[in-house]
Amino acid sequence: MIGKISTPRGEHVEPLLYYLFGPGRHEEHTDPHIVAGWRHPASLEPPLRADGKRDFATLTGLLKQPQAALGERGYPRPVWHCAMRAAPGDRMLSDDEWAAIAHDVMHQTGLAPCGQQDEAVRWIAVRHGDDHIHLVAMLARQDGGKPSLSWERYKVRAACLAAEQRYGLRPTAPADRTAARRPSRAENEKAARRGLEEAPRITLRRQVTTAAASAGSEHEFFARLDQAGALVRKRFSVQSPGQVTGYSVALPGDTAKDSGPVWYGGGKLAADLSWPKLQQRWTPTRTAPGRPHLTLTAEDRNAIWDHATRAAADATAQIRTLAWTDPAAAADAAWATSDTLHAAAAALGSRILRQAADAYDRAARPPYGRIPPPTPAGNQLRQAARIMSAFACLTGDRSLTPIVLITRLAALAEAVAGLRDTQQHAAQAAAARAAAGQLHAAARPAPPAQPRPVPHASTAAQLAGLSFPHPARPATRPATPGQPGPAPGGPPAVPRPPPPRPRGPTR
Repeated sequence: MIGKISTPRGEHVEPLLYYLFGPGRHEEHTDPHIVAGWRHPASLEPPLRADGKRDFATLTGLLKQPQAALGERGYPRPVWHCAMRAAPGDRMLSDDEWAAIAHDVMHQTGLAPCGQQDEAVRWIAVRHGDDHIHLVAMLARQDGGKPSLSWERYKVRAACLAAEQRYGLRPTAPADRTAARRPSRAENEKAARRGLEEAPRITLRRQVTTAAASAGSEHEFFARLDQAGALVRKRFSVQSPGQVTGYSVALPGDTAKDSGPVWYGGGKLAADLSWPKLQQRWTPTRTAPGRPHLTLTAEDRNAIWDHATRAAADATAQIRTLAWTDPAAAADAAWATSDTLHAAAAALGSRILRQAADAYDRAARPPYGRIPPPTPAGNQLRQAARIMSAFACLTGDRSLTPIVLITRLAALAEAVAGLRDTQQHAAQAAAARAAAGQLHAAARPAPPAQPRPVPHASTAAQLAGLSFPHPARPATRPATPGQPGPAPGGPPAVPRPPPPRPRGPTR
């Protein structure tokens, strides 16, 4: 089950009620009625007038009374709207079951706790379809206070998980903060107008992740971002002016209404890209020396790929060993796998590897943004990532395609998928499997080009045409009045086809 809170909130409740009780945009609303509310649903149902339309005067008046009492102290946008939808394959829930789910959501969010029907906010739950309901609440308590909206989306997600277990519905991923921030609809539409393949948020997240994977210090991190072409804005401490306390990034050309860059903080891109989380990457327990020289021989380059291949194989063996005995000990290797994937994609300039690294991102993140303790396998993967990034940055050589390394990375992603299955993290396991499939596709050699079939002649005329082909003659258009025709002795003009005869009765 999925619960989606509409943003931004509404200013007036009447248009939302007209939509919920109306026919819908495509006549998809059938039998709209209230299944739950702060009072009994029968007393809240808007009656039918003589012309067959609903009369919302009483319902809207009751919903807006606490907001009117708050006056200027209330929220400027007080209409809270949340849609609850079951999966397509789930069984059809009854009105009583949807009512219980609605009461649980309002209790979990703290908007209308159980036992506070006369003190909490006023709300209703409208059902106009088989698989979903809409919760509508006015953010003003009946006792004169303002409700708190802290962590409302996580609380709705917890109510969805409880409903799945209670009614045997299809399980979904918990809100464990492992998913990266998705671009908004406005960001996607803006990227489409500019002709971009993806929203700037996604591009910046990839650039910041790659820079963090290839850097061993704060200075290297900002240098990598500068090499990637991203705009960087640092935030410094007030007490220690030289100390960096945060950062924001922007894409050149991505401007707002005031013609200034659109800045994204690291924590707004992904949970593990905030400045405190990045600083934990550069602790001495997670960094190791290993930067190659500027001039590398063929043996040195092969040694780099061999080192990365061995690190991936060792991490795969460790994850498979610890998956059933101590899954928490394998979290660092699973997290460091993302660094190796992003570094390999940047070093090889492979689009498929870049897609695989993007798909794997969620599988790497531990729940709730926690940073796992360092392990030798994770440190080896991070060291291999930094060496590959330094090699590509210093030499610019992308001629070598290490198929063995890509194959080992695919096996590593499959091992992480098994680890996440053991931990019952379905979303992370699916991300790791998607990355493994793309890595297998990248390691698979391209099929050889099929030779064109030789034409076979069945008659003497076809045999003569194949043995002595006629040279192609350029087609020339006939001269129009006032223009010179073809030169004498030149190729004859191609006659135009006669105009079509008009259809219809003839004399």
